[in-house]
Amino acid sequence: MKRLEDQVVWDIIVIGGGATGLGVAVDAASRGYSTLLLEQSDFAKGTSSRSTKLVHGGVRYLAQGNIKLVYDALRERGILMKNAPHIVKKQAFVIPCYSLWDKIKYLTGLKLYDWLSGRFSFGRSKYISKNKMTGIMPGIRQEKLVGGIEYYDGQFDDARLAINLAETSAANGGVTLNYFKVNQLLKENNKICGVIATDIETGKPYHIQSKTVINATGVFVDDILCLDTPGKKPIVQPSQGVHLVFDKSFLNSEAALMIPETADGRVLFAVPWHNHVLVGTTDTPLNKHTLEPRALEAEIDFILKTVRQYFSKAITRKDVLSVFAGLRPLAAPQKETDSTKEISRDHKLMVSPSGLITITGGKWTTYRQMAEVTVNKAIEVGHLKKADCKTAALPIHGSATVTGNSDYSITVYGSDYKKIQALANEDHSLNNKIIEGFPYTWANAIWAVRHEMARTVEDVLARRLRLLFLDAAAALDAAPVVADLMAGELEKDASWKKEQLESFKILAANYLLKTDQKMAIHKN
Repeated sequence: MKRLEDQVVWDIIVIGGGATGLGVAVDAASRGYSTLLLEQSDFAKGTSSRSTKLVHGGVRYLAQGNIKLVYDALRERGILMKNAPHIVKKQAFVIPCYSLWDKIKYLTGLKLYDWLSGRFSFGRSKYISKNKMTGIMPGIRQEKLVGGIEYYDGQFDDARLAINLAETSAANGGVTLNYFKVNQLLKENNKICGVIATDIETGKPYHIQSKTVINATGVFVDDILCLDTPGKKPIVQPSQGVHLVFDKSFLNSEAALMIPETADGRVLFAVPWHNHVLVGTTDTPLNKHTLEPRALEAEIDFILKTVRQYFSKAITRKDVLSVFAGLRPLAAPQKETDSTKEISRDHKLMVSPSGLITITGGKWTTYRQMAEVTVNKAIEVGHLKKADCKTAALPIHGSATVTGNSDYSITVYGSDYKKIQALANEDHSLNNKIIEGFPYTWANAIWAVRHEMARTVEDVLARRLRLLFLDAAAALDAAPVVADLMAGELEKDASWKKEQLESFKILAANYLLKTDQKMAIHKN
């Protein structure tokens, strides 16, 4: 906090600690600009921890003819894997083919996908026979199956990348603060010159001067724009995406399943992730936004109905271990529509008459590119001394591969893994598991508090570890242990622990899918 109070005027203030805001903070700090990022909740609390966990060009965008978006994303995919090899990994995908036409159509499209990836290719797509298809994915429905198409894309852990970006910004001189809410924009002669923000934990307000202010708040960009111009017409149309998580036995494969055409003309993925299977996503237009969106019953039913057509193993609501929803900040359409198919997935950069810079849209894969153009604009608007972008070749915190361990929940820490091991070696009790059946130890929780700015039980169980997203019931069981460990680290009392556990219980209920019996009781 001393750095915040000592800095008289910042070069750049970034509002928003999701993928885009953190990317901007890394870019700006690495160029040498004094950079402050303020996040009203926890890093990646919103959309940026709720993705399908893919670093990809976007096969369906290719089908829509958006060649440039796909080309840029494939290039960024390659850069991200080079800069964060501990988080991003190559993932095989298979598309089941139930007709000869399927085989021709999908292979042709994916060959174009291969070509666009160029020197950043993850591997060439190819046709595979029915026998090989069932060997790769024995859980696939075999009736009328003629074969499949195999291709390669990237997979990652979104919240883990977010916290590593915050650490990368800090390593380059930036300051990143969670639980700091911007309440007002400061102006001088109708031009933005800073913000008034409140430390949520202490309630203390801060008047912070800056040469430029960047609004990178995702689905909340309109809220900040209204601080600048009250009553301003929204520029974002929120779109909700829902994911269901199952035991790994339902996919029974190291490869991911790509369902290229669902009943509503979209695509669906079933991806192995942290020893589970993540299935999604939906695309439902909404008229409101919230930090904790809830899955709609229609979205849940849609996913279950679709995957039942492809999984040979029977699947029911009772098999869902966790359900979560995220909101995408899509550019608002010029005319009203009930569909988000044609709404732009590309980013949008704009500068208000006051000088407020707003960046929205896009996706995780292209966060670095979005950050680069945003900081370039900030240099122009704020009359900052010019400096070249460095992030194309800038290693992200933790950038190292872990050898001797194949558990992604461990290797995703990269170079921090050995430091966590060292922490546990100092106090062997820290080797205790937070909960049986998962690799997370007490040392992971302690590390999250000491080095990763975790402030609540939710921060640890939802985003530093991914337990809430993998198995909500297990997360509830683990919460008391985490609360005890955090209370010791943060010097909190019994009332804090009680409040944390009650809050987490309410939160976790949204991730638990009601069974048919419970739904009937609830409706009555």
